[in-house]
Amino acid sequence: MNTQHYKARLEEEKAKLETELESVGRRNPSNPKDWEAEPAGTGQESDSGDAGMLIEEFEENTGILKELETRYNEVLAALTRIEKGTYGTCEVSGEPIEEERLNADPAARTCKAHIDG
Repeated sequence: MNTQHYKARLEEEKAKLETELESVGRRNPSNPKDWEAEPAGTGQESDSGDAGMLIEEFEENTGILKELETRYNEVLAALTRIEKGTYGTCEVSGEPIEEERLNADPAARTCKAHIDG
């Protein structure tokens, strides 16, 4: 299997995800592999009327960040599998992952038979 095509797609998705993650949060200074949400107005002076809106934005950003971070970690794991030479192998059965599945989701960890596994 030519993994270079998938690696390029994953690298592109990784860059997009990093941009999106930075729009709703920042890397955790205590753990650079982790992200934490920030409200849109962080660093700006606010009056008491803005507090509720900032809390709402923070909660919304937290939800968005969790989804983005999950996908980001899936992409990083796929890139690691490429480097290790295990990319394209189902983590459940050890069988090759269908090319159709990898084309739909280059970060797929399992073949079609084990999608829910």
